[in-house]
Amino acid sequence: MSVESILAELRTKRNPKAVKGMARFGIAAEGTLGLSVPFLRSLAKRIGKDHGLSKGLWDSTVHEARILAALVDDPRRVTEAQMEKWVADFDSWDVCDACCGNLFDRTPFAYKKAVEWSRREGEYVKRAGYVLMADLALHDKKAPDRAFLEFFGAIERGSTDPRNFVKKAVNWALRQIGKRNPKLNGAALELAGKLAKKDSASARWVASDAIRELKSEGVQRRLRRSS
Repeated sequence: MSVESILAELRTKRNPKAVKGMARFGIAAEGTLGLSVPFLRSLAKRIGKDHGLSKGLWDSTVHEARILAALVDDPRRVTEAQMEKWVADFDSWDVCDACCGNLFDRTPFAYKKAVEWSRREGEYVKRAGYVLMADLALHDKKAPDRAFLEFFGAIERGSTDPRNFVKKAVNWALRQIGKRNPKLNGAALELAGKLAKKDSASARWVASDAIRELKSEGVQRRLRRSS
């Protein structure tokens, strides 16, 4: 399949009503077709992995084509330069999350970029850093605990950022790390307790939401079974 044929197929599925609905969730209408993620996943399965094709899809600037690009790219061929180029192009939380959770977290640069991007000021770049932390905690089953404990400094630093897309990603990272195992659960709750005492409404929100989930009976039961 070519970039042109894929874009043509995407455009035939355009859904203006869905575009309006997406706008309510902070996704800009410009360049957006209103296509569902399940549809994009099914199309990605048909296409298969294709690094060259993913570049063309990304460069099209079409919103859904960029999500598709993350789904079909080969993480083994992704370079740091590509990651930096794409992250600089992020203009919505869903493209950010799609790239981090379907592609970037599978590259050898993921841990490094998570910390680097968490220090940047751009809202979606900074979000990407914390989304990467959450996705690594979810997907990298063999990583040692210390890999995630090393994220705690960045999580504490980011907890005071009042921007919605950043603070939600910080919270996500803390919760996901705290759900890996009992040791990290205790460490995450300890950090959350520290954040709850900060003179920052954002940090206190991050803390209270994380504590609520990490202390929940469902999470604690699962952790007991896994230990």
